[in-house]
Amino acid sequence: MDTVGTPHGFITCAGLVLLSATIAACSSSKPAPTPAQTTNTPPTAVLWGDLKPVVSVKELMKYMIDPVADNIFNAVGITVTKRGTVDVQPKTEEDWDKVRTGAVSLAEAADLLKIRRPFTPPGDENNSTGPDAVELSPAQITAKVERDPVEWNARIEALRNVALEALDVVKRKDVNELWDVGENLDRACEACHRSYWYPGEGAEFYRKLQLRLDEFREQSTRGNTSAKPQKR
Repeated sequence: MDTVGTPHGFITCAGLVLLSATIAACSSSKPAPTPAQTTNTPPTAVLWGDLKPVVSVKELMKYMIDPVADNIFNAVGITVTKRGTVDVQPKTEEDWDKVRTGAVSLAEAADLLKIRRPFTPPGDENNSTGPDAVELSPAQITAKVERDPVEWNARIEALRNVALEALDVVKRKDVNELWDVGENLDRACEACHRSYWYPGEGAEFYRKLQLRLDEFREQSTRGNTSAKPQKR
């Protein structure tokens, strides 16, 4: 039986021969190095770049964390006016969005505290000098964090967890739980501050402060009494 070769058949055969030669050439050559094997590529590629802090912890708290936390603190409350008491609580979508802004910002900002940075601006030593100093100096705070970084990270996570709790409450628009969130946020903040910033503000500190206030009131009372006009 005779076969007739068509131009299409010849092209197909030629293609098969070329493909076979290519496979043979590839199988005999060495595999191309992967990106990890190249000498010019670093072991860990930097995607976003190194994070470089702009301000100290004290400034980060004052200008970023504290203001956004107020969106949560001030969301609920009771205001006393001449006409009586007024319950403050989120009622509109705009009100809830403000709380959401605070929760999201606080959750993200908390992790910025994990970036190593100075605790105060240059020249600011906190209220750390004198016999009645209640605040730690920046050097003392740094030393404490370096001795126990686990506690530092735990304090940060506690703050972040409250922010996530607030975000969940906003999604459900639960006003009652928003009160609890405010209390939890206050506890998380104060626990960190008392541990790292002003550990001297304990019971003894407030006892001395009360004594000073009492003495000041007595002196003021005596001054007012002697200043009264005498009857003639």
